[in-house]
Amino acid sequence: MSKPKATVVDYRNYYLPYDFPVLLLSGDYWRISNKRSASLHFHNCLEIGICHSDSGYMAFSGTKEPLYFKAGDVTCIPQNIPHTTWSSPGTESHWSYIFINPDEFMRLMKPGLSARTYDLSISGFKDYKYILPKDEYPEVYTLVMAVIKELEEKKAHYHTSSSGLLTSLIVQLYRIQSAGGELRTSSDNPPENAMVLSPVLDYIETNYADDIDIDYLAEICRLSPSHFRRLFHEIMGTNPLDFVNTTRINKACALLRSTEDSILDISEAVGFRSVSSFNRHFADLMKTSPRDYRKETLQFKENAEKMTIREYKGWMFPEK
Repeated sequence: MSKPKATVVDYRNYYLPYDFPVLLLSGDYWRISNKRSASLHFHNCLEIGICHSDSGYMAFSGTKEPLYFKAGDVTCIPQNIPHTTWSSPGTESHWSYIFINPDEFMRLMKPGLSARTYDLSISGFKDYKYILPKDEYPEVYTLVMAVIKELEEKKAHYHTSSSGLLTSLIVQLYRIQSAGGELRTSSDNPPENAMVLSPVLDYIETNYADDIDIDYLAEICRLSPSHFRRLFHEIMGTNPLDFVNTTRINKACALLRSTEDSILDISEAVGFRSVSSFNRHFADLMKTSPRDYRKETLQFKENAEKMTIREYKGWMFPEK
């Protein structure tokens, strides 16, 4: 008997600006094919989508039946949740997407706010609502459309206006998910699919600067260390330690772009125990040194007003 085909999952990492951790992807070219992708994908931040036209389906790792969406629906996809979207036969649904880090955003709005106060990751909820129909949640639809308008038109003080709207949107989403059911507990059975890694990816995102024990990551998933390492590599295409170091480098990039901290201080802040190790891993991933990366960032900022899309790595165009 042949071995079941492994789940293919793409990791899409978006660089959100440190001082305004929000990214809008919109425009007429954001139309989704009616052909289902052969792979799933997940992001390093919360994705809020809105379907402007037509209808289609959204599937998640391990689920038997896809979820149906239609024009006017808002989708709320937490970070680290493998999924894919396709349109109904003969159509190409039109979308806009807002990518945001709710924790970072809310701490900017209210300094001193406890970490993960507005945690919208799936690990905190048992019955997560991925699709919010317009007729059931009209206030969510109205807020999302208002945010998109502000970020597209970029009128005077649009950051201030959109920040207020986004704050209201995050609070509304948190209320909706909090009302969805009991909190998850360690007694829940672990899913036998790619989503089993979601709590580990959430843990790494929060604790990347600490010493991370791979056996403890396996324990989070309730897997043996050997099974965990094998499954992680199968799904993520890399080993757990390399993924941790990649996360640290991505966090370092944000600090290099947004602060004047020394490279030594940044290397220690993201979890490296020596600056030489930090420089080596940075060069391997970014193909440049931290110092040169910072210089390139300054040049980017000088030309930022001429650009229509903020700097990020990830999904720039819809799949066809």
